Amino acid sequence: MKLSEIKNELNKLSKIAFQLPNGDFVPNHFHVTEVGKITKNFIDCGGKVRLEEVANFQLWEANDYDHQLHPEKLVHIIELSEKQLQISSDLEIEVEYQMKETIGKFNLDFDGTNFLLTSKLTDCLAKDNCGIPAEKEKIKIGEWKEKVTSCNPNSGCC
Repeated sequence: MKLSEIKNELNKLSKIAFQLPNGDFVPNHFHVTEVGKITKNFIDCGGKVRLEEVANFQLWEANDYDHQLHPEKLVHIIELSEKQLQISSDLEIEVEYQMKETIGKFNLDFDGTNFLLTSKLTDCLAKDNCGIPAEKEKIKIGEWKEKVTSCNPNSGCC
């Protein structure tokens, strides 16, 4: 989800809810303690220099059970961050949330009611250059069928 998309959705909501991949919800007394831009400048395993930028939200919960962030307040925080940090509204959002033993990093989606924290996965960005063979198609024994060709072995075409 991009910054422009979350602002659009927030303007339609009366309350904010973030749902974790396991179905649990971030407690409704969460705070957004940071909105920023993270720049990652790196070399992939194939030697190509890459630059990635994301807008970052950090969700935090404390023992402030009476607190609840309203959508218009979060829109204001986002707009202030865009202006002060020169963040593009086209950046994808990455969300950090304190899990039991470490900080979880998530992508963000929206189901029409709740913001969904979705799992992030690693991947090789240089598959054509790192020496890992392409994954072969797996066929179950008994489902294999001989390839039928229109070429007759006695015709000289094969």
